[in-house]
Amino acid sequence: MKYLLILLSLAALAFGVYYVINNNKDDQAKEVQSKASAPIAASQEAAVTKPAEPQPPIARKEAFEMVIHDHKRVDNYYWMRDDERKDPEILAHLEAENAYKEKMLAHTEGLQKTLYDEIVSRIEKDNSSVPYFKEGYWYYRRFETDKEYPIYARKKGTLEAAEEIIVDVNAHAPKEGYFSISGLELGKSQQTLAYAEDKEGRRIYNIKFKNLETGKMYDDVLKNASSNIVWANDDEYLFYLQKDPQTLLADKVYRHKLGTPQSEDVLVYEENNKTFYTGIGKTMDSSMLIIAHSSTETKGMSFLDANNPAGDFELFYPLEEGHEYGITKSGDDIYIRTNKGAQNFRLMQASIENKDDFSKWAEIIPHDENTLLQGVTGFNQFLALSERNGGLSRIRLMDKDSGEFTTIPAKDAAYVMSMSTNVDPNAKTVRYYYSSLTTPGSTYDYDIASGKSELKKQDKVLGDFDADNYHSERISVKARDGKMVPVSIVYRKNTFKKDGTNPLYQYAYGSYGATIDPRFRSTILSLLDRGFVYAIAHIRGSQTLGRHWYEDGKMFNKINTFTDFIDVTDGLVAQGYGHKDKVVIAGGSAGGLLMGAVINMAPEKYKAVASHVPFVDVVTTMLDESIPLTTNEFNEWGNPKNKDSYEYMLSYSPYDQIERKEYPNMLVTTGLHDSQVQYFEPMKWVAKLREYKTGDNKLLFHTNMEAGHGGASGRFQRLKQTAMEYAFFMDELGMDK
Repeated sequence: MKYLLILLSLAALAFGVYYVINNNKDDQAKEVQSKASAPIAASQEAAVTKPAEPQPPIARKEAFEMVIHDHKRVDNYYWMRDDERKDPEILAHLEAENAYKEKMLAHTEGLQKTLYDEIVSRIEKDNSSVPYFKEGYWYYRRFETDKEYPIYARKKGTLEAAEEIIVDVNAHAPKEGYFSISGLELGKSQQTLAYAEDKEGRRIYNIKFKNLETGKMYDDVLKNASSNIVWANDDEYLFYLQKDPQTLLADKVYRHKLGTPQSEDVLVYEENNKTFYTGIGKTMDSSMLIIAHSSTETKGMSFLDANNPAGDFELFYPLEEGHEYGITKSGDDIYIRTNKGAQNFRLMQASIENKDDFSKWAEIIPHDENTLLQGVTGFNQFLALSERNGGLSRIRLMDKDSGEFTTIPAKDAAYVMSMSTNVDPNAKTVRYYYSSLTTPGSTYDYDIASGKSELKKQDKVLGDFDADNYHSERISVKARDGKMVPVSIVYRKNTFKKDGTNPLYQYAYGSYGATIDPRFRSTILSLLDRGFVYAIAHIRGSQTLGRHWYEDGKMFNKINTFTDFIDVTDGLVAQGYGHKDKVVIAGGSAGGLLMGAVINMAPEKYKAVASHVPFVDVVTTMLDESIPLTTNEFNEWGNPKNKDSYEYMLSYSPYDQIERKEYPNMLVTTGLHDSQVQYFEPMKWVAKLREYKTGDNKLLFHTNMEAGHGGASGRFQRLKQTAMEYAFFMDELGMDK
């Protein structure tokens, strides 16, 4: 396959040259010849012909009609879909787009290198994680200077012991191309390792096994799997998820016996409802195996004694539409986080005997309309509650005996706090992660007895970084319907004036209830140091202000996501955080949908846009249940087979709402092997934008021919795209250094 792609790439380059100049070739040649032979006055110097501006690839059109609900749509670029990703014409067009992008950004190569070197220079090259102790070993992950991938290692008994390499990902990764190892899981003896390997970025894994005592690999290889794996309480049975090869849904749970062929694996659960995701896990005390059943609005769990892997999983409580619950084991107690009668969730307790009778569940923490209960971690003596209050994350600890609560304090106006690696149910400390827009990522241990946090590690930012040079704020901007939208802002103190002169970089996501928390990003320093203001708009569709904030930004309320973003732009400009002609915006995946929608609605407000792996052909994708993830998301976007959903989705679908007008300067990126947003969505979108857009603003399209949804796999390689985006924005703003 590798050599085929090389041959195709060479052919694509040749084809791309023809494709770019197309029918203009002869005309351009005649024009040059005419100018060269024209008489010139003796007093004038010889005329020098200015090089022709690179011409973008123009895709051919082939009408494809789609009719539903007595409404016809014609898609002239439907032909760009190739599930095998082998069509020579499509690959050639993508290569031609890449070549055009390179030519259009050639003058920024120096700036890109400057930015890349800056970003990389801040990274601690030999960075390592905070070790944690489990079953006699200290485990950690570390990087070596200038190597792209991590090394997973451990030390027995003490941190002064000799290091044992579990997996050196660098030793497995090819010199070029995508590579990832994830899902590392150790058996009960801590001597049998299972891990998942992906060589394409499509998130289809092969599970492999290693004997850590001998260092040798087992013959077992489990193909077409998810990276989500878990051992029973022995070194013999492993549970894993297998994917549907077309939809890529991990819908089958298998039990594998080490040393046997995959063909003998036992199917223990199959999810027949294609609107559900399936996951597997284990309680912290290792007593229970868990299968998680999850759709947008319905969630539940099945369990099995981890000492009885040959047994049958049992549903904890029947799945009910609209009811979301999850169980946590704490000592001998079972706690349930549930939204039954509680939009923001409440915490209840039930015995295994009474699990099916909701009337016998006891309420432990009641519903709070101002606090979203996001998760529960169960220790033997206390519970750690991950919550969101006033739009900010927090961790509260509840003593099981006294019922008293303790809140771990924060120090910033805008920050993120979340549970880190906690593996010991008997622990008297809680390990958590903390970061803000000005505070690098930090790992703390909170001691319950003393009430104090001990800093175990803070990410180093090399160079002259000083947090005191930067300032963060948390403000609210009024949306057009009167709702107040939170915004997190950061800027460098000595480059910012609240007079509307600074360039403004605005970012958001706004779907699936995912909240973009204000965490530290060392990459953004390159923009802040050049005078940019960086703003995260916590728009509806996230859960920033609780579950209702999400509900008010999905399905038939989705338009609020887009108008919130536009209104935040107006609000920030009005308040002097940025110049109206210097606003650049970025978003990826569903955030790419956001970018597509807002530039259809208000293109004049934005100087430049970066749209990464964008989900933009909403209606066509959601009508096709063979496309990965479609069926799982009917409760997020709607099912267009229903007329009302079809009409509403069509009203904002970026691909369908393209018009003949001037769009902002745009940089669109994708990965050929993307498993979440297929490459042909942005490819079609760019082709149609080229057909319709007016004016001379740039439209550039970059495809990573070896990567998937997450981009390049190496820690340094992926930063090249960041540098490209920043250089693109700066160039459009007239900034050359």
